[in-house]
Amino acid sequence: MNKAKKKPSPEKLVFKPILNGKDLTGWKVPNGNDKAGWYKMVDGVLEIRSGPKRKGSVLWTEKKFRNFVTEFDFRFGEGTVDSGVHVRTQDQIQIGISGSLKRDMTCSPYIPGKGYPVEAKNIKKLLKAKDWNTMRIQAIGNEYKVWLQGEEVMTYKSSSAKEEGPIGIQLHGNRNMGIDYRKMKLAELP
Repeated sequence: MNKAKKKPSPEKLVFKPILNGKDLTGWKVPNGNDKAGWYKMVDGVLEIRSGPKRKGSVLWTEKKFRNFVTEFDFRFGEGTVDSGVHVRTQDQIQIGISGSLKRDMTCSPYIPGKGYPVEAKNIKKLLKAKDWNTMRIQAIGNEYKVWLQGEEVMTYKSSSAKEEGPIGIQLHGNRNMGIDYRKMKLAELP
């Protein structure tokens, strides 16, 4: 079996927090955030809110990553949640309702120009609508794998994957919504 396709052994992963629970140190905060308050840390939780102008944006890490595993908790807030985690590029792992498909595509990859090439499995069974959910994203080369509540739900090889890039947390525009993230950590892989 090709080692690049194996899930890294949890005991071998060395995770470091990429959200510190206090402020947005280590992240490129979008212009206007101070006034609009789209992204803010409150009691260890990254609260993301669309605000009255419903402008979309992405909160990017300052650091770039190659191969990695990131793990975090998320919880849906008010409105029609359309968020996601960008993987080294515009490729994104969706969280919430797809604006184009009008249905929940949580854990599915959104690839610009291709839409959703595969759909994650067992999401209806695993996703907790009003509680914290735990997601793990593994990016090795051009392959993305996603786990929800510890169960592997999606694997996809992206022809548009970048070798290196930042991690992004998306706030989709043109909707009233809120979503919370916490305990975001990352382990870099060889």
